[in-house]
Amino acid sequence: MVYLDNNATTPLDPRVADRMILFIKEHFGNPSSLYPLGQQVKGLMNEAREQVAIALGARRQEIIFTGSGTEADNLAILGMMEARPEKREFITSSIEHPAVLKTACYLENHNYLVHYLPVDQYGLIDLNFLNSVISPETALVSVMLANNEIGTIQPLEEVTKIAHRQGVPVHTDAVQAFGKIEVNVDRLGIDLLSLSAHKVYGPKGVGALYVRKGTDIKPFIHGGHQEFGLRPGTENTAGIVGFGEAARILMNQGRKDRERIEKLAGRLKAGLENSIKEIRFNGHPEKRIQSTLNYAFPGLAAGAILLALAVREIYVSTGSACSEGSGDVSPVLLAIGLNPELAASALRLSLGRFNTEQDIDRALIEVPEIINGLRENSNQ
Repeated sequence: MVYLDNNATTPLDPRVADRMILFIKEHFGNPSSLYPLGQQVKGLMNEAREQVAIALGARRQEIIFTGSGTEADNLAILGMMEARPEKREFITSSIEHPAVLKTACYLENHNYLVHYLPVDQYGLIDLNFLNSVISPETALVSVMLANNEIGTIQPLEEVTKIAHRQGVPVHTDAVQAFGKIEVNVDRLGIDLLSLSAHKVYGPKGVGALYVRKGTDIKPFIHGGHQEFGLRPGTENTAGIVGFGEAARILMNQGRKDRERIEKLAGRLKAGLENSIKEIRFNGHPEKRIQSTLNYAFPGLAAGAILLALAVREIYVSTGSACSEGSGDVSPVLLAIGLNPELAASALRLSLGRFNTEQDIDRALIEVPEIINGLRENSNQ
């Protein structure tokens, strides 16, 4: 198997699995219980909270664990809007993850004015447009740090400067950026930031929201006191401990991982572009996550390529895993100027910690062979 869909999910790191198995075997207490059995679990959760916070340059008390990155995005946006009922405007970009774009649609259906920042051919947002639409009526700006389909990295530091001059808080979906580039909340200047464990070799079913100290935010789920009252409900304790371990590993070896992965991705990129005649790279040539490669193959259908590769146990995707299979053409690719037919020919290849030189060797044989073979068949 050659797994090149790490943006959809990463394999669980064996060290994370071992940590979770040990925890599950030894700790079943409810962290809300006051006796030692529960307090031991609470202590291990706080240790995990500390590990995630350190990876972000944040404080432990600023990390709220959620059930997913999608939930973290929803809590950030809906929680901030709820805290500012007098402000009825929201700003986001046109190429956000569905977790943000669907929430923006929800706000529009509830009489909020939503401004969508346009992007250029590389997927970079228009800062002039942001300057023109932000106002005292804006409750929140939400712009993702790195795009999940094309990898383009947004100028978040500039976004926060513009927003904060108007007294407007900023949220960023950093699910695809965390672990792939340095993410420091103070350097970015953001007020809220979303993460997901399964994008950094942790378990599925657990995410996190960074909330800067002093930020006024309301829960949209109501119940108990867990997670500082912002995310009630008994916590996914094993998942949280796994997330903490994934963050610890990231801090210890993340830089070395990135250097190796980026070299592999550079080799894959050069090899594909040299061996396939009609191929279009989508995304910024420099300001992007290097491990994310998005290509359009004119004249072909991405689904046919994906299935042909899957038969040979090479796994890629046609875009966001959260919209995979919907049959819709990627709104990200349309937003950067591709026509629907060209957008429908695009594949995303994303590399991760467990990819090897042998994976790249095989991909550079199989992918061009399949692309060229499909084109020959379509011309007959």
